[in-house]
Amino acid sequence: MALPEELEAAAAAAAAFAGPGDRLAGVVPVEPIAERLYLVAFSAGEEPSGWLVLDGELEPVAERQRVRDAASIAALVEYAEDVAAGGDLDDLRAQLVALRLTENPPGLDEAEQALDDLQAELGSPPRVATPERLDRVGAATRRLEVALGGEGGSPFAAAMKASGEAVQAFVSDVELGYKLPLS
Repeated sequence: MALPEELEAAAAAAAAFAGPGDRLAGVVPVEPIAERLYLVAFSAGEEPSGWLVLDGELEPVAERQRVRDAASIAALVEYAEDVAAGGDLDDLRAQLVALRLTENPPGLDEAEQALDDLQAELGSPPRVATPERLDRVGAATRRLEVALGGEGGSPFAAAMKASGEAVQAFVSDVELGYKLPLS
C-alpha cells in the first residue's frame, strides 16, 4: 500500500477515538525503531485536543515508551526540515542565482548542487519520519553549509542541539493529551 493510502487508513482507524468536538488534525507516519507507527493529532477548533499513536496494524499503542519514541522522532524530523539551510530554500536559491549573475564566484556550482541535493532530500509530503531521514537531512544540510563556506561550526547542528527543550515539551504534550491511558 502506498503511503497516502496508509495515511488515509490510519485516519479512518483513528476516527473512532475522536471525542466530542474533535476533528482529525493530522497523521504523521514515523518509524522510530524499524516499526511503522502513525502519530495522530486531534483538534477542537484551532486548539489541539488530543493525540493517539497507531501501530502498523492500525491498533492503538498504549506503551508510554513507544508513544514517546514516535513523538520524539516526529518532532525532531519536522524541526530539522524546518531549519535546514536557514529554513527558506527558495530564498537561498534566489540569492545564489543573483550571486551567479553578479559575481559568479568559484564554488558556486558546488553550492547549487548541494542545495539541489538538500531539496531532493527534503522532497514533498508525505514523508516518513525516521532517524535515518534525520541523519540524511543533517548530512545534506552540512554539505550545503560547507559549500557555502561554512568550515566552522554548523548552524544546523547548533539549532538541533537547541531544540531539545522544545522536543521534550512536545513529547510531554502528547503524553498529557493522549487519548488512552499509557502503561
